Amino acid sequence: MALNIKQKIRLGTIFLLLLLVVSGVTSIYYQVALMKASENILEDNYESLEYCRSMDRKIDSLATATVPSGFDSLLSLQEANITEPGEREATRDLKAGWIKLQANTSDIAARKEMKEALDRILSLNMKAIERKNREAQRSAQGAYAVIIVVISITCMIGLTFTFNFPDVVVSPIRKLIAATSEISARNYSYRIHMDRQDEFGQLAQAFNTMSERLESFENSNLNKLIFEKARAEAVINSLKDASIGIDGNGKILFANQMALELLGLTAEQTVGRNVTELAGKNDLLRYLLENENTAPFKIVVEGRENYYIRETVEVKQTGQSSRVIVLKNITSFKELDTAKTNFIATVSHELKTPLASSDFSLKLLEDERIGQLSNEQKELVQQLKDDNRRMLRILSELLNLSQVEAGRLQVNMEAVSPYVIIDHAIGAVSNMAKEKNIRIEQQVPQNLPVMYADADKTGWVLINFFTNAIKFSPTDSLVLLRVEAAGDKLRFSVADHGPGIDSAYESRVFERYFQVPGRTANKGSGIGLAICKDFIEAMNGTVAVSSSPGEGSIFSFELFSAGDTEQGH
Repeated sequence: MALNIKQKIRLGTIFLLLLLVVSGVTSIYYQVALMKASENILEDNYESLEYCRSMDRKIDSLATATVPSGFDSLLSLQEANITEPGEREATRDLKAGWIKLQANTSDIAARKEMKEALDRILSLNMKAIERKNREAQRSAQGAYAVIIVVISITCMIGLTFTFNFPDVVVSPIRKLIAATSEISARNYSYRIHMDRQDEFGQLAQAFNTMSERLESFENSNLNKLIFEKARAEAVINSLKDASIGIDGNGKILFANQMALELLGLTAEQTVGRNVTELAGKNDLLRYLLENENTAPFKIVVEGRENYYIRETVEVKQTGQSSRVIVLKNITSFKELDTAKTNFIATVSHELKTPLASSDFSLKLLEDERIGQLSNEQKELVQQLKDDNRRMLRILSELLNLSQVEAGRLQVNMEAVSPYVIIDHAIGAVSNMAKEKNIRIEQQVPQNLPVMYADADKTGWVLINFFTNAIKFSPTDSLVLLRVEAAGDKLRFSVADHGPGIDSAYESRVFERYFQVPGRTANKGSGIGLAICKDFIEAMNGTVAVSSSPGEGSIFSFELFSAGDTEQGH
């Protein structure tokens, strides 16, 4: 059966009545939530409690002769948060005690006076919390009863209007629905225009008031964001290190004053611009984008060479990520490092001459034509020779190190037979191995390709690996040399049966002056392996170490082959 317009309106009004009931229940729910939220009015009291507890802990946790740090800031916060009668006087007493304690840190009476004042403040705020909570509960209960009454009256009025004035109900609801949709779309400037004096007119007025407050709140948040942005920019510009922020879309978010000076640009030319387009016109920015390494680089500023290192900080946010490029000025450290390198080179060079002279004198002492030596004297001479050789080796390593650090390391790259390097290295350490009865075993295949390397420096590295292996291996053990071709490279590895290296230190053994902790015997200068790494990398190779405590170590390096093969020996 078809329904006429009036019946449809009545059915719609009944549905609206049900909707009003549901909205009333929802109002009760939100009123209860509002009752809980009323506890927010106690925020000031809770803050006072927190300040007092923090100040109390600072007083209790520190010695008598010290003044609590950070107490001034907490006291200032408390002075700005006085809400209860009598709290101002207690805070004034607390400040008076604090002034006395600052004048005399051993004043026990002042500490006691401060503790009493804190107790009074705590008591006042606790009582206030209890009182306000009771008042809020009473207000919420009263509001709950009022809502029930209002809903009941609304139902009665709705039933009456269902049969008498359906249009009076339907039209305002439609306007309210339209307005709610606009607010949901964040159109806070939308208003309901309804020239009525009844409840719907009041509802429209309340809705318009809510819209105005939402619009004001939105604008205030915008102002707050603008303020925070200005404050962040002030902090960034105060940084001593040059800093450049780039968002996930490649736009420059900020560049502080130091960065702008290095780039030779202004903020207007930089901020908001696409970093890739800007890098096409700026060499420094292009270098920072194309090079991810952290090696120091030079920038000439006002005719003076300055050295910088770059650090990249990733800032991850929901849906996107940004990065901040920081340039740290290390010019002063670079100058100190250069002075240190020159000092090492000078001292090492000057000491080699007297050591060589003393070594010659020791050889003359061993000559029987000069005179016979007793067994004890021969032992002393041998010890002096060993010490002399050790000093000469350390000085040679220091000279090599100074060449590397000064950038004067030169490599003579040429086609070299790996067998020649192997024979030379084993011959150099054979006597040292015999002294400990250590056997050097070779796993070297035939027809290895010729290497493209500096023969002297490659041999020095292999000798250093052998020396360390023999030094840390037990007597009557084995040192294994393995050489193998891996693609277009040759891999040399020296394995020993020494104490091994903990995995925590493997990444640091090639650092300058690093020595594995806990070792007291056979300690060297800590620069031999660092020089090995510099030599191999200068020849476009790589070094590596693999070790396990108690199972020995394997030191290896890889260099490119020249392609041709050579018959083994």
